[in-house]
Amino acid sequence: MEKEILYTLALHLMEGIGGVKARQLISYCGSSQAVFQLPKAKLLKIPQIGEKIASALQESSLLREAEQELEKAQKNDVQVLSYHQPKYPQRLKQTYDAPLVLFSKGNTDFNLAKSVAIVGTREATEYGKAITEEIVGNLQKHQPIIVSGLAYGIDIAAHRACLKFNIPTVGVMASGVDNIYPSVHKNTVSQMLQQNGSILTENRLGTKPDAMRFPARNRVIAGMADVIIVVEAKSKGGALITADIANDYNREVMAVPGNLHKSSSEGCNNLIKAHKAHLFTDISDLENLLNWSENAITIPAKQVSLNFDKSSLSLTEQKIIATLESQSKQAYPIDELSWLTQVSIQEINSAVLNLELLGLIKSLPGKKYSLF
Repeated sequence: MEKEILYTLALHLMEGIGGVKARQLISYCGSSQAVFQLPKAKLLKIPQIGEKIASALQESSLLREAEQELEKAQKNDVQVLSYHQPKYPQRLKQTYDAPLVLFSKGNTDFNLAKSVAIVGTREATEYGKAITEEIVGNLQKHQPIIVSGLAYGIDIAAHRACLKFNIPTVGVMASGVDNIYPSVHKNTVSQMLQQNGSILTENRLGTKPDAMRFPARNRVIAGMADVIIVVEAKSKGGALITADIANDYNREVMAVPGNLHKSSSEGCNNLIKAHKAHLFTDISDLENLLNWSENAITIPAKQVSLNFDKSSLSLTEQKIIATLESQSKQAYPIDELSWLTQVSIQEINSAVLNLELLGLIKSLPGKKYSLF
């Protein structure tokens, strides 16, 4: 597993390859390690893999760079979470452009049953800050994680409210975890880490918060939550980008209505008017939207025991069954099964067809598969 993390990190650090293309490579080859071991001629046959990427994958310097990054992370008490690890945020993993690797500091369980993102303008009004604290306080009974972006205004108000109500909160950054931005929020980050909170980023250590990294940061915020609440937003800005991405991800978006004469409410009012967000007036709106009951108990999914002689299955088929039995999610698309089993996508396709014919797994909408 450590070797796979090393090779996955090397892919993540590689210029010009992004998470979508990297996962495509892994699906074709069966594992991150196999990507680096595949001859150049075969790499060039993979769709969208040109001469530049194929040549770069033959360079040993990529692996040395990844080794150095892992060592640096270890020295700084930073966790490196690759896409295939159980601690990786599973909600985020379901998005098409999820980061291949995340760098994290803290002890938050990113996969709690309930997750809420709260975002808004950097120029928050006192009303917006008060509403943010009210929302967080009312969410306490649901024991969620609350995700935001550590920015001035609504974001930092959400994190500080979580500290007040003892709710784990995650600050998603556009920089490396060793480069807190803005720096005046370092004390808040320190308190978050002491209260089971975390900071999280896809950027390697030492990365500065360049402007182009913030939209990418916003997609991580949107991908980690069941619902995104926009408290205050101007007609343009990062909060609206996050809301748009969340809608693309088919996540629920809610917006707090505001004063018609204040620019800080214009974005929220427009989201509601354009039917891009549900109206948020109090916590019951969220509870009704997500079917969250105050007394609801989340019961872990039971593992399915199959009365079948598994020794008669192929090794790949056995891996698929074992994966579906051991994982917390109930259904997986082909590419995730390929990742989890470390088997090429071509072999997985053939194996799931046979398992379906045997009546051991079933196909669900969206080309996902689960146990019967």
